[in-house]
Amino acid sequence: MDSVIDEVFDAFHRNGGALYDGGEAVTQLQHALQTAYFIAQEGASDTLVAAALLHDYGHVMDNPADDLNSRDVDGKHEEVGAKFLAEHFVPAVTEPGRLHVAAKRYLCAVDDAYFGELSPVSVRSLELQGGPFTPAQVKAFERNLHHQDAVRLRRCDEMGKDPDLETPDLEYYRPALTAGLK
Repeated sequence: MDSVIDEVFDAFHRNGGALYDGGEAVTQLQHALQTAYFIAQEGASDTLVAAALLHDYGHVMDNPADDLNSRDVDGKHEEVGAKFLAEHFVPAVTEPGRLHVAAKRYLCAVDDAYFGELSPVSVRSLELQGGPFTPAQVKAFERNLHHQDAVRLRRCDEMGKDPDLETPDLEYYRPALTAGLK
């Protein structure tokens, strides 16, 4: 059972040193750890903490599609990562991560202040991802069982960009990941 967790940790160690999302001041690994840290500080469940840690796993997987790292194309990293993770983890782990891009689009549509909180890189990626949701898309998103967890994750995602923040390491989060295994 822990072999998939070891595989995930190995991918973070091999590929997590790249700068997050092409312009942020943190690495992929720092961003993942910070997002998990912030959601854990809110008292989130183990599965939501695991979702926060893994939400950008599509960026650190070995052999991602070339367009995942393109600045001009939405490589759908959330779908790529969730597809692999869904083979091993319960939906309470994989779905909030799969929906974190949709949650950004949702928040931009329903929360007037949220767009102002986005980093310049997030604003640029929002355009590639389709921009804020339409009213019909908002309603469809709200019908998803995991939409509230995706919104919580998304808010912590935007906070996880501090190059000087000290967080626990990957191993600290092994129990949360273990709790989310199928």
